[in-house]
Amino acid sequence: MDIGLGLPVGAPELLLDWAHAAEAHRFSTLALLDRLTYHNPEPLTALAVLAGATRRVRLQTEVLLAPLRETALLAKQVATLDRMAGGRFVLGVGVGGREDDHRAAGTPIHRRGRMLDARLTALREIWDGQPYRDTVIGPRPATPGGPPILIGGFAPAALRRVALHADGFLCAAALSWAGPLVEQVREQWAEAGRPGTPRLVTQINVAAGSAETIEQARRAVAGYYAFTGRPGWGAPISDPAELADMIAAHREFGADELMLYCWGDDPEQVEHLAAVVAQGRPDPDDHR
Repeated sequence: MDIGLGLPVGAPELLLDWAHAAEAHRFSTLALLDRLTYHNPEPLTALAVLAGATRRVRLQTEVLLAPLRETALLAKQVATLDRMAGGRFVLGVGVGGREDDHRAAGTPIHRRGRMLDARLTALREIWDGQPYRDTVIGPRPATPGGPPILIGGFAPAALRRVALHADGFLCAAALSWAGPLVEQVREQWAEAGRPGTPRLVTQINVAAGSAETIEQARRAVAGYYAFTGRPGWGAPISDPAELADMIAAHREFGADELMLYCWGDDPEQVEHLAAVVAQGRPDPDDHR
């Protein structure tokens, strides 16, 4: 199971430090969330900067709110990032459930699912070199047909969308209720005649290091999810033993990749998290 990092958004100027540390400690992926009416950095812009500062680690949106973006420009931005990252980009997409984001972008929230379906179809066509509105849009991505696409969400329409448009499912649900979601995705994948199985990427919120950093992360998560009206929703795991157990549980669940989503700004968390992750990694010198 690969293990990646979801990057904190409170201090964009520190993201280069995060990227350097993550690559040094063998994390698989760096991911950024997307909101419009929030203080996060714009993810495609930020990941383009991180692409130039790294050589191995994947770069991922988690998730990009595609209905907020015009199709042709989005296709060009993604293809450019994929080229500049040498094929290391993964496009995680979703519809976005916050009314303020859609209001600010001028997109009708009640049509966001249909808009995403149309965007995804058009993106693949553009990346294949087909004309869009009677013209060809370049550059072509480094990855033939465009970068891998992950779809996040919980609604039945989002789960169906994985088989229709994507390469995998980004499941941010707790393991206690993730099983039926994954089962639906796999059933619809098979019914659609797709070969193999969809890539499964799971996610948990984490915090590590000093008490100050952990408290900052807890406040950030509480503020971000306040709209749910559920106190404690998404609270980050900060105990190393509990985190080690959770990593093992996601491996047993069958995740292809687990994203450790960080909410505190301090890049020193990477070293602390890497120490926990290393407990479950095989010894590269053990050839038995």
